[in-house]
Amino acid sequence: MPKITFLGATGTVTGSRFLVETDHARVLVDCGLFQGLKELRLRNWDPLPFPVGKIDAVILTHAHIDHSGYLPRLVQDGYRGPVYATIATTDLCQIMLPDSAHLQEEDAQYANKKGFSKHAPAKPLYTTEDALKALSLFKPIPYGTTISLAEDLTLTFRDAGHILGSAFADLRLSSNGHTRRLLFSGDLGRPNQPILRDPHTVFGTDYLIVESTYGDRLHGDENLKTALARVINASMERGGVLVVPSFAVGRTQELLFTIRELEEERLIPELPIYVDSPMAVSATQIFLKNRQDHDLESKVLTLQGKDILKTANLHFIQTQEQSQALNAITRQAIIISASGMVTGGRILHHMFHKLPDPHNTILFIGYQAEGTRGRAILEGAPSVKIHGQIIPIKAHIESISGFSAHADYNEILAWLSSFNHAPRNVFIVHGEPNQAQSLAKRIESNFAWQTTIPTYLSQYELD
Repeated sequence: MPKITFLGATGTVTGSRFLVETDHARVLVDCGLFQGLKELRLRNWDPLPFPVGKIDAVILTHAHIDHSGYLPRLVQDGYRGPVYATIATTDLCQIMLPDSAHLQEEDAQYANKKGFSKHAPAKPLYTTEDALKALSLFKPIPYGTTISLAEDLTLTFRDAGHILGSAFADLRLSSNGHTRRLLFSGDLGRPNQPILRDPHTVFGTDYLIVESTYGDRLHGDENLKTALARVINASMERGGVLVVPSFAVGRTQELLFTIRELEEERLIPELPIYVDSPMAVSATQIFLKNRQDHDLESKVLTLQGKDILKTANLHFIQTQEQSQALNAITRQAIIISASGMVTGGRILHHMFHKLPDPHNTILFIGYQAEGTRGRAILEGAPSVKIHGQIIPIKAHIESISGFSAHADYNEILAWLSSFNHAPRNVFIVHGEPNQAQSLAKRIESNFAWQTTIPTYLSQYELD
């Protein structure tokens, strides 16, 4: 009998990994890293509870590291099968997986230099070589194309509208003369967002695995452009620098798109904007390359000769020296840098220098996971530790949830309202406990559907 095992994204937003087993196949849907709290990050070092060699295929819903970043470790442990992903996800992983490996290697080197690791020597979770081996296994699949994974299992990708290339993994399982549909939402996107198409409309499934990152909250009614114009103009009036911790893939490109519009509508001044993230620079080129996945508005603008991601005074920062030179800028500028949760990367030295000054503004535009610096700053911590030093937080802190690529609970319910029959079960994942429980109650109240909040390593038969 087909079954599913929840190997991650239970009780937390990160670590997306789901094992689907049929009579003839064993596939891993998503292969992500745990992030945030230390107890979760330590799970990345735990071996999977089954032989890696028995996995027939890996399916990625999208390129974010909490969905794809464990793949090089899987390869290090012996996986040599295919990795199915959309065309754009394949392109994005070409930059994201080697970058993740580089960070792992840097962390190990730093631990050895400072001598704070329990292991001697400290080793990276995986290496750049592992990442490159993983990339050689990718098999890009266009949206809407159905492929056979085994005689009793097929896969079709549907547009999830979350980031470029994001997809619902639509599996059809055959057993004893019956076919069951198993749909993984991955990260469910939002309607009417810049650049990307709206999430694909689904009319029903037998089993649904749905995210709940914003299962207990709404993004608010304030217009996205109005909110951003307000923050930028207020920041300039304070006379300091606006620093935006931003995910290199997705949020940075949507932010540039929106700032360009505000400049053209003369709602904000034309400011020098520095994108300080080599990955964001590469990702922006991938966004422009994969125009087949853009929404109609973006395609029309491109046909009219518009560079949809270019502001009036835009600077892409590549070298470390160029990045450090930004420390000398003290007013009338915007710095966009990764990582989006302030867990690592170049954003750390910008925060180190800009947080203590009340003239500066820090703007969060994405979800901040429990246990991250971004979460602590957003929740009003008086100080934060960066590069071993306690940094006072004096800068003005802002947040615009409208840039989030995750659907809020109303948007999730609206997407579910297209279903023309009740799923046999709705598994709620990718949320902290309160978020998952809140979404479960809303689904039960609105639709009277059966919901389940899986626990780590729990297993369910798909009868």
